[in-house]
Amino acid sequence: MSLRPQLRTQLGALLKAGEQGAETYTTINPWNSRQTFAAFAYLAEQYGYRYAGLSAKHGTSRSHPVFAFRRLPDAVERATRTRARYPDAPLGGPLPGLAPGRGAEPLPEARQEVELLHARIKVDLYGTSRRGRLRMLAVAVPLGVLLALAVNGALDPVPLAVAGGISVAWWLYLWLASALMQRGQRRYSTMLEQAGIEWPPGNTPG
Repeated sequence: MSLRPQLRTQLGALLKAGEQGAETYTTINPWNSRQTFAAFAYLAEQYGYRYAGLSAKHGTSRSHPVFAFRRLPDAVERATRTRARYPDAPLGGPLPGLAPGRGAEPLPEARQEVELLHARIKVDLYGTSRRGRLRMLAVAVPLGVLLALAVNGALDPVPLAVAGGISVAWWLYLWLASALMQRGQRRYSTMLEQAGIEWPPGNTPG
């Protein structure tokens, strides 16, 4: 999915939240790319809302994690300034910090900030979200296999042994996935530490 079609909806909702004075704006990532979502987080900051991590109100075991953006003290000034410079941004015009006609590709002056936002997002997904979602999957799939056997009246030793084998293989897969995510989390955390950014922040977003 490209950046611009969803940008209309995303920026429209964010600007409406800003007009209402909402302290927190929440959304899922509507794109397959976390890099594109990082570009949107950069845009949101130009309009007065800074990426604040995963939303505690929506839990961490959802299939689509919910992310929070906090309203900045100078949100009105930021939004006014950005609207004046990019009046057609939500309608397909030039976007703050992004290369014209290249989707979510940042301009050189915005590239570092977009990369650091991308690192924050990855740390969040590899951290709390990873633990919550993997725990849910570790229970849901074996339970689903067992229920399928029960419904079909196949609770005999052989089917149960096969189900056990499937469960063990699934747990091994989740363990490997968790290890890879943990490695990625360390890599992105190191990137943020080198940039002098403490993440996740001390205050949990709503």
